[in-house]
Amino acid sequence: MTAPTAAGCAAPDQAAPLPASLDLEKETVITGVVRSGEGEVVPGAYVRLLDATGEFTAEVVTSPAGQFRFFAAPGTWTLRALSRHGNGDTSVTAGRGINEVAVTVALA
Repeated sequence: MTAPTAAGCAAPDQAAPLPASLDLEKETVITGVVRSGEGEVVPGAYVRLLDATGEFTAEVVTSPAGQFRFFAAPGTWTLRALSRHGNGDTSVTAGRGINEVAVTVALA
């Protein structure tokens, strides 16, 4: 069985439930919501996962509810959200299991 995909792209649907076979004692999941400075969810934002050196690793588009999800290795990561509402960065030190992160974007 394959994961549901977002319309028009090959990225997994960011709002889909986590796979039942996911072993959270072995996997690292970085998940969260992108919000505007006013606290509204930001659908269609591009969220980039950058490693500790700032190198691009992956990118997803947020769901209609502003949700995003990455499967990554434990470590320090930067999440960079780019949207029509503005841009924002958030750092996270992720360990095994689910790591919840909020990213706020604002116009420069």
